[in-house]
Amino acid sequence: MTGIVLAILVFLVVVAALGGAAALAFSAPRTPPPLASIQHAFDSVDFHDMPDLSDFAARDGTRLKYRAYRGDGGNIVVLVHGSSGTSASMHALARAVHATGATVFALAMRGHDGNGRSGDIDYIGQLDDDLADFMKTLGERRAGERRTLLGFSSGGGFVLRIAGGRDGPLFDRFILVSPQLPPGSPTMRPDAGGWVGVSLPRFIVLSLLGRAGIHQFDFLPVLAFAVPPEMRNVQTAFYSYRMARNFGPTDDYLGDIRRAPAPVVLLAGSADELFRTDRYGPTLKPARPDLSITLVSGMGHMDMTVKPPALDAIVKAVRGR
Repeated sequence: MTGIVLAILVFLVVVAALGGAAALAFSAPRTPPPLASIQHAFDSVDFHDMPDLSDFAARDGTRLKYRAYRGDGGNIVVLVHGSSGTSASMHALARAVHATGATVFALAMRGHDGNGRSGDIDYIGQLDDDLADFMKTLGERRAGERRTLLGFSSGGGFVLRIAGGRDGPLFDRFILVSPQLPPGSPTMRPDAGGWVGVSLPRFIVLSLLGRAGIHQFDFLPVLAFAVPPEMRNVQTAFYSYRMARNFGPTDDYLGDIRRAPAPVVLLAGSADELFRTDRYGPTLKPARPDLSITLVSGMGHMDMTVKPPALDAIVKAVRGR
């Protein structure tokens, strides 16, 4: 009898191993059809005055890019773009904030915008290290200087991750614009409203392997974005597992917002087609009662980075009003 039970257990282990191997090998994410609201979001944006790309050295020696909008230096705002994005995608927002006199830096996150391998990083947490390395280039805070970290969409989720983690004290204010919360959270629409295709079997297997300390397959793509082929030389079309786990919120997003060492402000559009923005308050306020939330009437997801009513609301948040 014991031999039969052992044989069954061995069989189940073999089946599970084969299933996991199949998930890794054959369950690549499928690219969703393009979303017009995202692909045409910047049609009306004037890019003629966009600063050229600058770069800085990260701790591994990689030169990472950013755009600098120089102001008076008393108010520094660091911008983090959304999933698949570029530093240029934050230009309209950067220009609006810069018009207040602030110095604005629009980062091009590693794995995007020609930085390193498209859609991939070396390890989970490398983006955190990159941000810390960039902040070191700014030197010590001057008297009266305020430093704000502002992120949009996945970048907003990433800002929330930073706020609750090791590098939160680097900033005096956190602004989340239409932030992504983790899959399964109350604000998430299925597949982010059609923006992303997820290989759930591969994601699950890689998560289990990670818990066992196995990370050799973390380079495999698990997310595919609704980026048409002709735009893949500009936008990032796929994310590896380690990119997906790093560029966005942690699973403990409620703990992160609770631990944030400085004020947190959230803005989103009432007509967002990717996230259920009316649920930000009920989801996050219990963990952070002083969280300031503004829903800008009639604004969709990408509208929050380009439309005047959204930009005006963000500028007020940066000013602290």
